[in-house]
Parts: sequence; C-alpha cells; structure tokens
Amino acid sequence: MKELLYESLVNTTKSLTLQEVLLNFAAAGIIACLIYLSYRASHSGAVYSERFNVSLVMLTLISTLVMNVIGNNIALSLGMVGALSIVRFRTAIKDPRDTAYIFWAIAVGICCGVSDYIIAAIGSGVIFVFLLLFGLVRNNERILIIINGSSEAQEEIEDKMEELFAGRALLRVHNASAKEQVSEYIYEVSDKLMRKAGSESGSIQRKLSRIKGISHVSVVRQDDEINQ
Repeated sequence: MKELLYESLVNTTKSLTLQEVLLNFAAAGIIACLIYLSYRASHSGAVYSERFNVSLVMLTLISTLVMNVIGNNIALSLGMVGALSIVRFRTAIKDPRDTAYIFWAIAVGICCGVSDYIIAAIGSGVIFVFLLLFGLVRNNERILIIINGSSEAQEEIEDKMEELFAGRALLRVHNASAKEQVSEYIYEVSDKLMRKAGSESGSIQRKLSRIKGISHVSVVRQDDEINQ
C-alpha cells in the first residue's frame, strides 16, 4: 500500500519533449497576444495601463511554465502550492475587469501547459467576444461642479443651477463662512445633463462665471480630467 501511494505521488510525472514544450509556449504566446489586444480595445483613458497589459502576457507564459514543470506530479503540485502561498501580491486593481483578465491569463496558461489547445482557443474566443461587447459599456459618468464665491451670491447661484439643469443637479456639499463671507457649492450631475446644458447655453463655466461674486468654477469628471 505504501509503495503504491509513493508511486502515485512521485512517479506520475510525464516528461515533455522539447517539441511539446515549445508548442505549449507558442500556443500560450499566440493566445496571450489575443488577451493583449482585447485589454487594449476594452480599456481607454486613465484606466488603461500598458505595463499591466504586458504583465498579462507574461502571466500567461509563466502559468504555462509552471504547468510544464508540474505535469501530473501530485507531490510537486502540492509543493508548488505551498511555495506560492507565502507570496503576497498587493498590486492595485484600477478596474474590476482587470480581475477577469488575470484569471483569463492564468486559465490560458494552465490549458496550454497541459496541451489542451482546443479548450484554450475556444474559451479565449468566447471570452474575447464577450469582453469586447461588454467593454463598450461605459459608466454613467458623474460630474462634480464646484463653485466658489461670496456669500452674497448664494441665492443667484442656486437659481442659476436650477435654471441650467432643470432642478436635476444634486447638491452634495454647501460650505459657507460667515466670517470670511465666502461660500462653496458642490453639485453632482450626469454626463448627459452636462452635455445638454452645455449645448444649450454654451460653456457651463463661462455661464456661471458671469454671476457677480463668483471667484472660481471647476468641473471634475470621474476619469480624473479637470476643466477649469
């Protein structure tokens, strides 16, 4: 019984030929390029990271390397899991979709490492199509309008915002200092409302700056673009 258990743990390794290893890496590299293109097409602006995209390709190849080493050796696989468990990854994820790409790269590496090219190709094709389709979905961007001015202009500011956005601008913050006679408003509006108000009345900043007593108007978007 002990000998049988020992053989199942140690002597189950299937040695790969050089041709098989190169074929595994070639398949992983081709599909990794597909992952690279998919990530580039579905991300844009400040969210896109070229270095993270390259790391997805490397992650696919590394997963293939690990699977080539492990093969069917149970003992070696357990040792690999134990070794990797002490490694702590703290890479910041900017976009929730990045997690899906990481798992995609690892899954492709595993499939190519065990020479399951058909599963890797079909699965990657399906994921590629779905990620491209859902990559076109954009968040309904929220925009903050920050208005700084004198306390005397408070009523006029509120009336103007009511007029420009038909009462649909959400007042998030209103700070007022009686000592310094200054006031600050922070309104939240949708990108659709912002474009509509801008097209009807020109620049929002220019329109609001005409109010007597306003010293500063800022528009802050979700994508970290700031217009003043």
